Parts: sequence; structure tokens; C-alpha cells
Amino acid sequence: MPFPQLTIYRRDRRNGALITLAGEIDLESAPLVRTALAGCLSDGIRTVDVDLTPVTFCDCSGLNVFLYAAQKAAEAGGTLRLHHPPPPLGLILDLTGSGFLLLGPAPGQLAPPLGDVAAPTTQAPPHRLIPLDSVLSGDAW
Repeated sequence: MPFPQLTIYRRDRRNGALITLAGEIDLESAPLVRTALAGCLSDGIRTVDVDLTPVTFCDCSGLNVFLYAAQKAAEAGGTLRLHHPPPPLGLILDLTGSGFLLLGPAPGQLAPPLGDVAAPTTQAPPHRLIPLDSVLSGDAW
């Protein structure tokens, strides 16, 4: 079995931790991400920022890990925020409508939670508004 093509860096800070992921997040490597994020929470860290700048690919198994970790962080009174998601993950976040759970500053914060990791500045792609009857009749294609 080949090793997953993912590297995980963790840097603890005064107010939390910065996890930087590099490589691909998929079905094989998602358990590594889950373990790293769970380790932060078990170490008492409640603010976890995940820098995805060097991630080249992330599928729905990665999204599942991030949503689960965000839920566990919230249950512990903390937050998990993703920064600079790669285009495939950005698309999945947009299609599932789950971006508000994982992107941007935590509710009540005026600035990004970590000074050297800027909040994402990209906007969600514009949605096409197509009447449902056009889609059902095949006229939209």
C-alpha cells in the first residue's frame, strides 16, 4: 500500500494552533488529517486554523474530516477555520453550502483568528439562476 501524498505541519501558538497541510487530501490521507486535528483538541487547543495553501487536491472525504473536527471543536467551546482552500474543495464547499461552517473569522471576531494566516478573500462563484421548469424540460442545457 503506497503512503498518502500528504504532509502535516503543526505549530502551536498562544491562542491556538496552526495546522498546515501540503499535498492531497483524499480517502487514503483523510484519516491522517482527522488524527492531527483530534490531537489539537485532546491537547486542550480550542482555536485551530488550517492553512490549505499547499494543498493540491481535496475531495469530499477531506470535507467530512473538516466538518467533523469543526463540530468537535464547537462542542469543546472552540473553532476550526480553513484558510485558502484549493479550488476542488472550494467547489465542494459551495455545492454543499457548508462554507459558512468552515471559512472566515469565527462569529464575533473582527479579525482573522491568526495574524499570519489571512482569511480567505475569494468569493463564492456566482450561481446561475435557472427556473426549475427549464431544467426539467431540458431547455437550460
